[in-house]
Amino acid sequence: MIKSTSEVRQAFLDFFATKQHQIVKSSSLVPGNDATLLFTNAGMVPFKDVFLGAEHRSYTRATSAQRCVRAGGKHNDLENVGYTARHHTFFEMMGNFSFGDYFKEKAISYAWEFLTTVLGLPKEKLLVTIYDTDEEAYAYWKDEIGVPAEKIIRIGDKPGGKKFESDNFWSMGDTGPCGPCSEIFYDHGEHIWGGPPGSPEEDGDRFIEIWNIVFMQFNRQSNGDMDPLPNPSIDTGMGLERISAIMQDVHSNYEIDIFQALIKDTAALLNCTDLEHKSLRVISDHIRSCSFLIVDGVVPSNEGRGYVLRRIIRRAIRHGHKLEAQGNFFHKLVASLIKQMGGAYPELVQQQAIIEKLLRIEEEQFGRTLDRGMLLLEDILANLSGDTIKGDDVFKLYDTYGFPADLTADIARERNLKIDQDGFDIAMGEQRERAQKASQFGTDYNQQLKSDHTTEFKGYDNDSYSATVVELFNNQDHTAISQLNAGEQGLVILDHTPFYAESGGQVGDSGFLHLDGGTFEVNDTIKLGNAFAHVGTAHTNIGLNRRVKAEINVERRSAITKNHTATHLLHAALRKVLGEHVTQKGSLCDADKLRFDFSHFEAVTAKELQTVETMVNDEIRRNHARETQSMYIDEAKEKGAMALFGEKYDDEVRVVTLGGFSIELCGGVHVDRTGDIGLLKIVSESGIAAGVRRIEAVTGTGALNFINQQSASLASIASLVKSDVSNAGNKVEQLVSRTKQLEKEIAQLKQELAAQAGSDLVNNAIEINGIKVLIADLGGVESKALRGMVDELKNKMQSGVIMLATANDDKVGLIAGVTKDLVGRVKAGELVNMVAQQVGGKGGGRPDMAQAGGSQPENITAALATVSPWLAEKLS
Repeated sequence: MIKSTSEVRQAFLDFFATKQHQIVKSSSLVPGNDATLLFTNAGMVPFKDVFLGAEHRSYTRATSAQRCVRAGGKHNDLENVGYTARHHTFFEMMGNFSFGDYFKEKAISYAWEFLTTVLGLPKEKLLVTIYDTDEEAYAYWKDEIGVPAEKIIRIGDKPGGKKFESDNFWSMGDTGPCGPCSEIFYDHGEHIWGGPPGSPEEDGDRFIEIWNIVFMQFNRQSNGDMDPLPNPSIDTGMGLERISAIMQDVHSNYEIDIFQALIKDTAALLNCTDLEHKSLRVISDHIRSCSFLIVDGVVPSNEGRGYVLRRIIRRAIRHGHKLEAQGNFFHKLVASLIKQMGGAYPELVQQQAIIEKLLRIEEEQFGRTLDRGMLLLEDILANLSGDTIKGDDVFKLYDTYGFPADLTADIARERNLKIDQDGFDIAMGEQRERAQKASQFGTDYNQQLKSDHTTEFKGYDNDSYSATVVELFNNQDHTAISQLNAGEQGLVILDHTPFYAESGGQVGDSGFLHLDGGTFEVNDTIKLGNAFAHVGTAHTNIGLNRRVKAEINVERRSAITKNHTATHLLHAALRKVLGEHVTQKGSLCDADKLRFDFSHFEAVTAKELQTVETMVNDEIRRNHARETQSMYIDEAKEKGAMALFGEKYDDEVRVVTLGGFSIELCGGVHVDRTGDIGLLKIVSESGIAAGVRRIEAVTGTGALNFINQQSASLASIASLVKSDVSNAGNKVEQLVSRTKQLEKEIAQLKQELAAQAGSDLVNNAIEINGIKVLIADLGGVESKALRGMVDELKNKMQSGVIMLATANDDKVGLIAGVTKDLVGRVKAGELVNMVAQQVGGKGGGRPDMAQAGGSQPENITAALATVSPWLAEKLS
């Protein structure tokens, strides 16, 4: 009998395979064909373009178990996870799809057969809903399937809403494919509160939707007209967790086998004996979404998908903190998840080390601030009047301690409080505005110019090509013109060209357009839609319909292609050395260098960089022939070609293969053989954003020049330290060690002199209300010496208050000291902060000693003059 979640998943796929459906592997959680979606949140997302007619596949029936995440954007279930029976950040959506093949009759028949025959659900436990006016679906459910009329519930448009706004009418958007749907519900029994769909008690838990069948039969127009689709289609979805709960005779999704195993392993790890604790549910849910997001290339960051991942991780850590977790724990649950789901998703096994490492790094980073952030939150709650945490306080927790607003809301909800979300949003908006003010954006031809022409690219096999001028633009006001005169700058569009237009990180070609009487010098080539625009200066008059010979700068093109092909090798090497989570986040290939941005969660070590560089140069020396093939996108992916998430690809794509080392989808220009690159030398590696690293490198002659410059620098250093090149490193190390020792001795001497000077200062103390007070400007004494000086003075004075200032290199150093018998009357932190604000700084510290800095040494005298009146008030 089918019971386990794994058995239900496989039974579903096997059933539809017998009905001639193509089993399609789950797509990535990062949608590759919809920039409007943060994550894949439904089973139909990978097929969206197929339904729209923009993509064609080799099959008309499909079935899948699609990984989905709802934790950001429009579909955000995060705050409910762990507190309800069926909300998750990650879930699996089982689906069967028809692309213009079968329609209502078979869709309904297949669903009923699977539920009642394959799974053996009692028919009397099932009821269905239809759209109010869908008589076709009603007749089939009643007359063919045999569902009693009282168990077929009509759901109409929402009260006060527009026509076709109903829970049983599905739309892809305001316009486009749409249609009525039919939902199948399971009755958990009278012992559970709730009513059937459409009733006042429909929000109860007795009747649970398990399957939704969408009948895509209309194309909604902008004026509201519903035109019948020429090829009506089917899109269905059944939550694996929900149907598994029914098969395992439990009511909550968290009681099914996968979650129970995760909950028990989490409890054992955290020494928690209460297996019903809500925090165990949260953690067991979150380890699934976090692990699968990392598998699909998402890394924690402060924006976009990476920020959502970071929020989920931090929510899980906070719930572990509630269960008194000792040390890092979350990453240790990956192994438990693999036991439950590794069979269905082997990518979890393949990337286990990467998942664990990323989660551990996040735990360590957040763990350092969690306790301090919780202290601040407790302080805010202790002084709270009312039931709402102010937006400014929520923002302070986010900005200072990395507490996402929903994490603060989560904690507030546990205490029957809420947060001022609008106030938080305003504070966030103000911060973004401040950040954006620093940004300046230049003119982009692509935004200002449009062309309806199409240029045919001939540059894969040609350095020059005869072509016709089909359009001209003036460079000053970007208007279309009939002629460019000699000396004028502008853009020339040709019907054919060997010039590559900037795209995919490869810069545009330069060169000349030759015509009778002179030339047009091309400085850059860009895309204007499907047209290639040659940007440059006319050295003779050039008009529409003129024939030209387009000739690229071959030497520059050669340097660019070396760098471009090298990025493919570099990408492949990084994935082999660092892991398959590495994906391209941007690139630039010009004649001088290459720049490659990629996803990775920490700095690449020197050893890893050396391994990558060696691997790339090995492939260069193997002198692989560059192979290019045009093929369908599915065929390319089956071949193992790398595609970039978020990139839109045509049905037919260009695949560039370099030996067996690198296979990528790419429309750019490359060397004929890897050996043409000559040599690659990595120049630098750095971080440019959270979770994104950048490598800069040079190839060919540029690499040789770089090595020669390094050799010259090394020879110069060797000469300066009076050594030969081979021993220069040891000699420099000796000198650095000696310098550090001397600096340490100097610092000790300065401290001794400062302490001596401090002893002499005691005689300058004054009395304020019977208390000894020492206020002094020490001139150029180093700030590092102040702490020791204050300790010495406190010992000498026994009881008193000290305020010292110093200035070095236009920087102010301040320190305040208060002996322990007086900290109840004067706080060193308050005193030093009062002075610091007058010299362009701020600071604080312990009640008995506090330091601060500033940037206005010219204000020291005036600032110190305010200390006596301030202390007089405190000591009165």
